[in-house]
Amino acid sequence: MANHKSSLKRIRQDKAKALHNRYYAKTMRNSVRKLRAMTDKEEAVKLYPTVQKMLDKLAKTNIIHKNKAANLKSSLCLHISKLA
Repeated sequence: MANHKSSLKRIRQDKAKALHNRYYAKTMRNSVRKLRAMTDKEEAVKLYPTVQKMLDKLAKTNIIHKNKAANLKSSLCLHISKLA
């Protein structure tokens, strides 16, 4: 266990930050799953910009890797274009 005051504080901060990051990562996964499940093209096109914005923000703050965000956006765009 940590002995220094600063290391105890760092542990507390890391726990809070991990909880915050886990929440946003889970929210992102749910929105991606929701978009992939859509069969109506118009609804998917409406939802895509919000999901894209979320992915970009999470990549910017290093919650997810920038390449993961790019890969997800690409695959979602492909999915939307295949909808009838």
